Amino acid sequence: MVVLTMTMICGVFICSMCMKQLGSDSWSRIVKIQVAEQSCNKSLIPPSEVQFVHYPQPLNYSRKECTCTPVRFFAIISSQRSGSGWFETLLNSHINVSSNGEIFSKKERRINISSIIKTMDMVYNLDWNSSASKNECTAAAGFKWMLNQGLVANQAAVVDYFNQRGVSVIFLFRRNLLRQMVSQLANNHDRYLKQLKGKHKAHVHTKDEANILAKYKPRLNTTTLMWSLKQADDYTRKALENLKSVRHITLYYEDLVQNRTMLVEVLDFLKVPVRKLVSRHVKIHTKPLSDQIENWDEVYNALNGTKFESFLNADYRT
Repeated sequence: MVVLTMTMICGVFICSMCMKQLGSDSWSRIVKIQVAEQSCNKSLIPPSEVQFVHYPQPLNYSRKECTCTPVRFFAIISSQRSGSGWFETLLNSHINVSSNGEIFSKKERRINISSIIKTMDMVYNLDWNSSASKNECTAAAGFKWMLNQGLVANQAAVVDYFNQRGVSVIFLFRRNLLRQMVSQLANNHDRYLKQLKGKHKAHVHTKDEANILAKYKPRLNTTTLMWSLKQADDYTRKALENLKSVRHITLYYEDLVQNRTMLVEVLDFLKVPVRKLVSRHVKIHTKPLSDQIENWDEVYNALNGTKFESFLNADYRT
């Protein structure tokens, strides 16, 4: 009897200490999540999907009648100038999808793994405020993450987090690394010159703006070109290998441009209703590479007959 009494007293003490450390808001949140998890009917969810179905309880608003609307967590993993901006606007045109942009573009959010996890928790708890934030019935929530924004440096811990929290990954890369390089150089050029009324724009919404930015023809260093392309290719391949244990789908920009029906596969991957997706983005570089590189003959001679020669002729129509 004495042992039982002491056990009860210790339990009450520990519980009170936890409440003090967590704070009343955090403790209330834990209780709310537990209640939501218990009250929502999960019987129709296949066992293989359970870990990817979530019922977030935001701090800033109530999900009201959508409390039991399941939410899928996702992350778009990509590299600069791979079409991820365009792709994300397509996803955000879906009424039930919220993709919150490059949340790790700010260094303070990726200074260490603790700050990275804290930032991701805000997104997946539906507490992240951005123009992509939807109504209470969000069914898929995520963000865009570039490989060089703290992801590769913390990949082991990120994989653990994704697997533990049931995050699905959309890999989006570009097959033609030469086109990607031209786009990067042109984007850097405009960042310096700010050609559109004194403002730098990484993406545009009119053909006039696209034509202005497309006029710049970079001159490539053919001495280091092969090395640069190989480094970019190896960097992406290694990242894919290290992140492959996470539930994922792999997409390539060129494939999406040529076959928009692939977007149906993406929506199915996120388990959201299929609907038409739209974007206001206008493609900047539409001409053959021979018209977009200043020293095209030198570049052609440098890559012709190498493993990268397919980049010279791999063009597509939008």
